Amino acid sequence: MVSILSSFESRLMQLENSIIPVHKQTENLQRLQENVDKTLSCMDHVISYYHVAKDTDRIIREGPTGRLDEYLACIAKIQKAVEYFQDNNPDSPELNTVKARFEKGKELLEAEFRSLLTRYSKPVPPILILDAISVDEELEVQEDVVLEHLPEAVLQDIICIAGWLVEYGRNQDFMNVYFQIRSNQLDRSIKGLKDHFRKNSANSGILYSPAVQTKRKDTPTKKAPKRPGKDDVLDIEIDSYIHCISAFVKLAQSEYALLAEIIPEHHQKKTFDSLIQEALDNLMLEGDNIVSAARRAIMRHDYSAVLTIFPILRHLKMNKAEFDSTLQGTAASTKNKLPTLITSMETIGAKALEEFADSIKNDPDKEYNMPKDGTVHELTSNAILFLQQLLDFHETAGAMLASQETSSSAISYTSEFNKRLLSTYICKVLGNLQLNLLSKSKVYEDSALSAIFLHNNYNYTLKSLEKSELIQLVTVTQKKAEGSYRELIEQQIQMYQRSWLKVTEHLTDRNMPVFQPGTKLKDKERQVIKDKFKGFNDGLEELCKIQKGWAIPDKEQRDFIRQAQRRVVSDTYRAFLHRCANISFTKNPEKYHKYRPEEVEEMIGRLFDTSA
Repeated sequence: MVSILSSFESRLMQLENSIIPVHKQTENLQRLQENVDKTLSCMDHVISYYHVAKDTDRIIREGPTGRLDEYLACIAKIQKAVEYFQDNNPDSPELNTVKARFEKGKELLEAEFRSLLTRYSKPVPPILILDAISVDEELEVQEDVVLEHLPEAVLQDIICIAGWLVEYGRNQDFMNVYFQIRSNQLDRSIKGLKDHFRKNSANSGILYSPAVQTKRKDTPTKKAPKRPGKDDVLDIEIDSYIHCISAFVKLAQSEYALLAEIIPEHHQKKTFDSLIQEALDNLMLEGDNIVSAARRAIMRHDYSAVLTIFPILRHLKMNKAEFDSTLQGTAASTKNKLPTLITSMETIGAKALEEFADSIKNDPDKEYNMPKDGTVHELTSNAILFLQQLLDFHETAGAMLASQETSSSAISYTSEFNKRLLSTYICKVLGNLQLNLLSKSKVYEDSALSAIFLHNNYNYTLKSLEKSELIQLVTVTQKKAEGSYRELIEQQIQMYQRSWLKVTEHLTDRNMPVFQPGTKLKDKERQVIKDKFKGFNDGLEELCKIQKGWAIPDKEQRDFIRQAQRRVVSDTYRAFLHRCANISFTKNPEKYHKYRPEEVEEMIGRLFDTSA
């Protein structure tokens, strides 16, 4: 057994000694085979770099249009070849070849970027912009209108090219290309809206409101208020400008959203700043032109023209927060453009308000300019009309006046403070108007006509204040304004009524003869009675003839004054006739007793009636 085991062990050792060398030799052969394969593979790989230029020639020449993924794969091959030759054979002519091919490929990608942007960037249609900026008051939740600037597939290609140019192309020129093309489209979109607005507003009369807050009283409405001497063309220009401001904000926001997908983050704000400059500058220039036009109007003393600024200024201030938010991160010079325009508008507006108040005070008393019939003066109607326009923009006008306050202490210009300022201003205009009217009334030689003139103007002012709710603004600083006007009106009525004393004084007992019934009057006594009748008749006829041509436009006041005068004169006349009823003072009583009391009342009832 031991012998058998020993023999077996011996044989195993012999087998092992013969197999191990074979095994080692096999391993060496395998290693040599692998090395040969790797070497051949490396050789193929290296050789492939020498063929890259030739293999990619057709695709590079034909460009990336319609095959961007394939094109970028070719560029990647070229880029690897460049890296290989730079690392292993920097002096080889092949390096220059693939480098040139890479630059050509990059150049065509840049061209494709420009081409895609140019071909697919279109101005946003005006109707779409109007939908985006309009507000439907009936909808509780407003639906955002999405402005799609580029088709999705095109956008993805542009994003892909931009990413490659940043990462591998080491190129930032495409950002300039981007902002130039998109800037042009932004500007064209706004100009297209402006043209559309001019063409359609006049024809259809439909005005889209760009107001966002609909509950505030001081917000744009769907119908612009009428202005004195309103010019339809100018009105459309103003509405157009307001809409373009809203459109700019909305379009700029959507441009930034688009840009954020394409431009690297640390370049976004600068590129956006450049992109919006042209459109923003054009809007600001147009705003400056409006301010200049208002300034020229003020120099011509055409203060109503400055009212064009109010709806624009109100809208600019209303949208300032959103404007500032949209321009966040842009250069200070960009962010300051809107505040500068607002300041210019507030300054010119406040100047117009002050000069208007002075013009009311200093309007000259020209005789030829005075109404012959004592009706409401043009100065009064213009002043009230101007103030009524301020009521439509009371918050804007109040803030405009507040902006010119130069107080050393820091005042918080609250809505209440602005309201008091505007109230003070309106009271100043009304005070100036009252003083000027008083001065103008002295142009009339007839004190009764002067009284009718003042009565008409005071009454028109009071009724206008009450009708337009201006009275609420006035009473903020002058609690008794309404009562004061009523007193002035009553004073002028009393002043007018004095004109009838020269008629009724003939009917008094003064110089009336004392006689006993049946006693014959002396000639002198009879003459006194004749003179009284004649004085009354002549005075009545003269006043009725003159005052028939005077005017009291307010029917209520006209009827009241006629009625009061008719009652006083007819009562006095009846009493006089009663006293003279049994007196024989003439053989021709009809010569002196020309009018019955009813006829006198009828004559007075036709006063202030130019048609009678």
